[in-house]
Amino acid sequence: MINSSPLLRMEGVSKRYGGVRALEKASLEIWPGRIHCILGENGAGKSTLIKLIAGVVAPDEGHILLDGKAVSFASPAAANEAGIVCIFQELSLIPDLSVADNIMISDPPTRAGMIDRKQQRICAEEALAQAGAEDIHPLALVKDLPLSRRQMVEIAKALARKPRILILDEATSALTAADVTKIFAVLKRLRSDGMALLYISHRMHEIAELADECTVFRNGQKIETYKAGSKTNTEVVELMIGREYKNVFPPKPVKKSDTKLPTLQIINLSWTDRLRDISLSVQRGEIIGLGGLDGQGQRDLLLALFGVLRGCSGQVLIDGAAVKINSPTMAKSENIGMALIPEDRKTEGLMLPMSVRDNLSFAALHRISKGGIVDSAREQKLTQEMINLLAIKTANVDLAVGSLSGGNQQKVVIAKWLMNKPRIILLNDPTRGIDVGTKQELYVLLRKLADEGAAIIFYSTDYDELIGCCDRVLVLYDGKVTRELVGAEITERVLIASALNIDMEKVVHA
Repeated sequence: MINSSPLLRMEGVSKRYGGVRALEKASLEIWPGRIHCILGENGAGKSTLIKLIAGVVAPDEGHILLDGKAVSFASPAAANEAGIVCIFQELSLIPDLSVADNIMISDPPTRAGMIDRKQQRICAEEALAQAGAEDIHPLALVKDLPLSRRQMVEIAKALARKPRILILDEATSALTAADVTKIFAVLKRLRSDGMALLYISHRMHEIAELADECTVFRNGQKIETYKAGSKTNTEVVELMIGREYKNVFPPKPVKKSDTKLPTLQIINLSWTDRLRDISLSVQRGEIIGLGGLDGQGQRDLLLALFGVLRGCSGQVLIDGAAVKINSPTMAKSENIGMALIPEDRKTEGLMLPMSVRDNLSFAALHRISKGGIVDSAREQKLTQEMINLLAIKTANVDLAVGSLSGGNQQKVVIAKWLMNKPRIILLNDPTRGIDVGTKQELYVLLRKLADEGAAIIFYSTDYDELIGCCDRVLVLYDGKVTRELVGAEITERVLIASALNIDMEKVVHA
């Protein structure tokens, strides 16, 4: 049976926070058996849009119609009851509970007034299987799972609620490539079963594979809805940012021979069975990429360098002198000058309830205080310099950093470490979940920092970033560096083959 009307319709919906217009007279139609993708920069209104549909906030004006009838959800629970379930970018799991407890937390099966643990485990296993995550044990504690597995639990939790409309907000941003493939298969099956899906992503290849139709938002306003595949990526990005889109990556400088000692050198660095005799060096002004499939030791390498991991062996040299980095405090000390931009800005990079000012100042207290007292004038000067340098959009520095868009939060994470003027910068997938415009700004910033003399190690799960940003790429496999790519060698084909540990002779002559 062909549906003659949308399952959900928004008409003239607006939402303001104080004097800030988050959404202005927005309209949208969501049809059953379709995947509708929402595109836009961070701050374009996407998060507000889905919060309105999911019952997190109420509109200031306009109407939301479900099955042709006006609805007003007082809470997310009310939206869930109506069949609308949202998977937010920020995970809603409780770390100290089991996977099964988290999946069934809103409606656990009961027996004689008590939670039926056996039935709960069965239900959790079914939800995990539906999400393609059968390998996750339902009795495992969430806090013991890596970020990518927690994201799969979040998806299973949503599917357990049997939604009619499923909203996914950057739901694949923390997943491995293998998990993304599984989730895509799940979403396509749900579409075939008649579910309506609203999908938010900054990854254009995901949009190309999944979308039936797309809607672009900019500055809180709907710009255009179009049939998937009817526009080029460049046309879509120009709709999103409102200007011509070109030169995504800044040009790489012509490499000059450098006779100076490398800023950072690693010799036979090992840790348990996760890192195996890794040796590398980074010169001033150089951006070194870390490639390979997710989970091959890239994150462990960055944590080991920053003094987070215990029991590492091997040598680390700064400007030719051997150092022992036993803690992050030592890593960021003046004689080493290292900074780590972490993978998860929400839990590892920011204190969300605290102000933009406090978050920016936290890593540089030694630079803005004397005798334990903060020099307010110096703090104000340095924080304003960082806000200007990274074009952080905030009404004032006293706003909670959690109120900023994802892209601006990521800028704050980077800015707080730049307050220390680091010589060595470690980046752990820093563009995950941020929009194309902000990504472009960060690419320009990285090259600027390198041109000013920083030595940069950049891990990214995005091959385009490794190709576009890096002077060299080291590919890791099973905790070892298996190949170094330089210049014209850095191509998607070679990166993928190297990540899979395929014989390069076969790739070159294929």
